[in-house]
Amino acid sequence: MGGLRDASMDAALLLGCSTDLDPAVAVLSQRQVPLIGVEAREREGMHRVELDNREGMRTGAEHLHALGHRRVGVITLPMDRAHTRGPFTREWEAASDAYTGLERLAGVRDVYPDAPAEVAAGSLIDEGYRAALALLRQHPDLTAIVAQSDLLALGAIQAADELGLTVPDDLSVLGFDGARIDGLSIHRLTTLVQPIVEKGRAAARMALAALAGEPVDDVFFTSELRLGTTTAAPRG
Repeated sequence: MGGLRDASMDAALLLGCSTDLDPAVAVLSQRQVPLIGVEAREREGMHRVELDNREGMRTGAEHLHALGHRRVGVITLPMDRAHTRGPFTREWEAASDAYTGLERLAGVRDVYPDAPAEVAAGSLIDEGYRAALALLRQHPDLTAIVAQSDLLALGAIQAADELGLTVPDDLSVLGFDGARIDGLSIHRLTTLVQPIVEKGRAAARMALAALAGEPVDDVFFTSELRLGTTTAAPRG
């Protein structure tokens, strides 16, 4: 944290998908630097740009449930500072401070309380591929996978293909973000689309207002389910 103690800055934008915010918040709070948390849990003195991660992911899970899926697995974003891979146990969950990942997982478990989860080391296609292989080998009865990012979802599709599973007939895949993935897959991903650009602009406006000594109000955004070709009723 030495860099944060000495770095020249007027304000700081902190991303809740990070698993290492607390040390940064402690240092920057001492410096009295205005803090803007983007998808970060509530902290004293920090303004927030929030997204309906839990509610949005619950909407996606409800979509799968309405199609008839009953055995659904989850690929999560990193859940600790070491970016450890592996099955997400209840003990690990209790110790985790990964705000965005925990919120998105909670949304799925609102619909599928016993959904198994595999933690990826990053929001990357290769990590989604690795995590999906682990999930499908440990839980061969899964008919759908919910990935906490679109890149993880693309990796899950690649894993399904390697295992001889057809998407969406044998395995439905749901993402989150609404990222531009043109040319990365033959599929049009079913995903929760979030207003990424608007979130960034809101955070910048809040930082400028705080620096100007103006009132700063928290901002809340919502995601929207966009249907593609990667979800369908389970075979049989």
